[in-house]
Amino acid sequence: MENENQQTNGMAVSSLVLGILGVVLNLIPIIPYLLGILAIVFGVAGKEKQIGKGMAVAGVILGSITLAMKVFFWIFIFLVGGLNY
Repeated sequence: MENENQQTNGMAVSSLVLGILGVVLNLIPIIPYLLGILAIVFGVAGKEKQIGKGMAVAGVILGSITLAMKVFFWIFIFLVGGLNY
């Protein structure tokens, strides 16, 4: 029988989900920016509670990875586009 008093941290869960979606949907033009920023914001807010702290940290990491992937994508596009063929 499960413990009915067990609580979850909604901010941490949403941070994790948004971070995963941001990484998976990285090639879509605008959505990953929003998902990455929201994952970081919700993760920072979710780290305040002891419950679900690991999920909040994972959400912040995935949100940061999402934004870093978009930055590297644009750097790659500018470098390849700048080549004279």
